[in-house]
Amino acid sequence: MPTPTVNTEATAESAGFFNTVVSFFHDGGPFMYIILLVFLIGIAIVLERFIYLNLTQTRNQMVWKKLFPLLTQGKFKAAMEEAKKSTAAVSKILVYGLSRSSYATRHDEIEMAMEEGLMEAIPSLERRTHYIATFANIATLLGLLGTIMGLINAFTAVANADPAQKADLLSASISVAMNTTAFGLMAAIPLLLCFTYLQSKTNQLIDSMEMASVKFLNVFRQAQNQAQAKAKQQSENA
Repeated sequence: MPTPTVNTEATAESAGFFNTVVSFFHDGGPFMYIILLVFLIGIAIVLERFIYLNLTQTRNQMVWKKLFPLLTQGKFKAAMEEAKKSTAAVSKILVYGLSRSSYATRHDEIEMAMEEGLMEAIPSLERRTHYIATFANIATLLGLLGTIMGLINAFTAVANADPAQKADLLSASISVAMNTTAFGLMAAIPLLLCFTYLQSKTNQLIDSMEMASVKFLNVFRQAQNQAQAKAKQQSENA
């Protein structure tokens, strides 16, 4: 029967791989556990930031689809009420602009108000992201430190060993000591890649909110110009 043979081989390969990983981790010493802890904390931050940024993007898109038609139709009060109901970052920025537009005499006052709202929204988008790069660097440095400590212990042990066995013992000890550097890099590289992705995602969200602010200002200027032209035409007709 070929099927049991294939299953047995697959099980043996899985067991061999698992044993290799366990041996690699165990031989690395206590620094392997510290690097693993740093890696898990970094991954937890990555997952939290990934979920938060995607939720923020989805909320912004949903709110903008509701608000932009109201703005283009000149229904600024209705847009204000709709924006106040939402907790999305872009709605808070528009609330700043719409509130200031009710009494502002210049466009730059509205723009500054919306920039204030944007400045309040940015810290929540960038929060904790920089820790990921920090943990990646810590994992790398811990790997190097573990290797150095392993080499120190190796040379100390070899100094008191039989001269005929020194070469073998030294090569084996160095091989084990390098495990921490390898594991540190294995932890740091994914964290750095995730950090780069989250940074790009954050910048994309900030750019989209800035674009929403510009579109609002353009719509507001257009509505204001149309209102002035209409008032001028009515005065001329009167």
